[in-house]
Amino acid sequence: MKTTKLKKQVLLKGGMILDPINEFLKKGDVLIENGTIKSTGKVTPSKSVDIIDCSGLIVTHGFCDIHVHFREPGREDKETLDSGSMAALAGGFTRVCVMPNTEPPLDSPESIRYTIDRAEECPIHIHPIGAITKGQDGKELTEMGVMLSEGAVAFSDDGLPVTDSGMMRNALEYATMFDVPVINHAEDLCLKKDGVMHEGKVSTHLGLPASPSITESNMVHRDLALTELTGGRLHVPHVSSAKSTDHIRQMKKSNKNITAEVTPHHLFFTDEDLTSYNTNLKVAPPIRTRTDQEALIHGVKDGTFDCIATDHAPHTVEEKEGTFDLAPFGMIGLESCLGAVNRVLVKENKIDLTRLVQMLTVNPRRIMGFETDLLAEGSPAELVIFDPNKKWTFHKNDIRSRSQNSPYLGEELIGRPLITIVKGHITSLELD
Repeated sequence: MKTTKLKKQVLLKGGMILDPINEFLKKGDVLIENGTIKSTGKVTPSKSVDIIDCSGLIVTHGFCDIHVHFREPGREDKETLDSGSMAALAGGFTRVCVMPNTEPPLDSPESIRYTIDRAEECPIHIHPIGAITKGQDGKELTEMGVMLSEGAVAFSDDGLPVTDSGMMRNALEYATMFDVPVINHAEDLCLKKDGVMHEGKVSTHLGLPASPSITESNMVHRDLALTELTGGRLHVPHVSSAKSTDHIRQMKKSNKNITAEVTPHHLFFTDEDLTSYNTNLKVAPPIRTRTDQEALIHGVKDGTFDCIATDHAPHTVEEKEGTFDLAPFGMIGLESCLGAVNRVLVKENKIDLTRLVQMLTVNPRRIMGFETDLLAEGSPAELVIFDPNKKWTFHKNDIRSRSQNSPYLGEELIGRPLITIVKGHITSLELD
């Protein structure tokens, strides 16, 4: 992977421009001048322009992931903002939101300011999500207003659920003052207990402690009801079950303040894939049944889910090489995202490519209040160029994260980012 500064004039020539806002896909050129979009359509290049042949490729908005864990500060052995940025660039992501479960958590104005300042040094745009409660202990609300003024874009205790319904109500009510989303890791810990995978036939066969899907759907239902009560904005992360999907679908019919995300791994894998005891498939919420997987895909088709988020969660090799019951929850997912979701949704389930791109670009940006019209003249160039038909097998040398805990190793993916443009620089993925 090679990153260089953009030339004064760069012409992305002959690609298929996919505009996820205006929902069109047509052949054309994109002229970038001094790092901003100069024009799109048919462009006659000057002699000094640097031409990039995009024939047969898609040119669109840079991807945006509103749910990643970059581990800084505290666990830089797993990931840093710099290494996470490289993983993002390899996956076509130009903008991410980092979750607050660092060590210490992002639960103060000072910690938010630290992240904002560090993000300035990174090659992508990084936005911190502040903790809902101090120390993520569920007992006292953080200084939300001041944290927002320092650069926080949302609030979550992700990694830990807000189990106290009164505290969750307070968070939703307080956040209405600022019109920002509250994101709750929906797991009923009293039901989860020591469960390490989905409760069902496979967990019984494997002899692993497990928790049922109601562990998630119970808390999703509670949070939806609290959102209706408070008028707050709720974003439901990493939905994994059919029942949760149904709850969200029904509530969204009457409440426009609810958004939801689904991950590539919950769309790609089922609990049957855990028969190898691959600890890289140990995630929270867990990989569930084929029926749940089909419900998630249907939720993408009918608009129940607004966006795709990777929940990129790096862990060290030593941690993941432990036994299944002791290994930490989480997998990396930025580098493999497009190939996984394009294969499952577009190639196998015939979902329109424009719909997929919307879930990776304009929709997550709208949820977080970011600029959405990235192809408008005068906009800073924040683009990705990808091959939607490229078949490739995911290997360790495709990983740019500091950690390697990916269940996609050895899997065939379809669709691959080739060039990412952001912050006045161009990153090319050098393929073997």
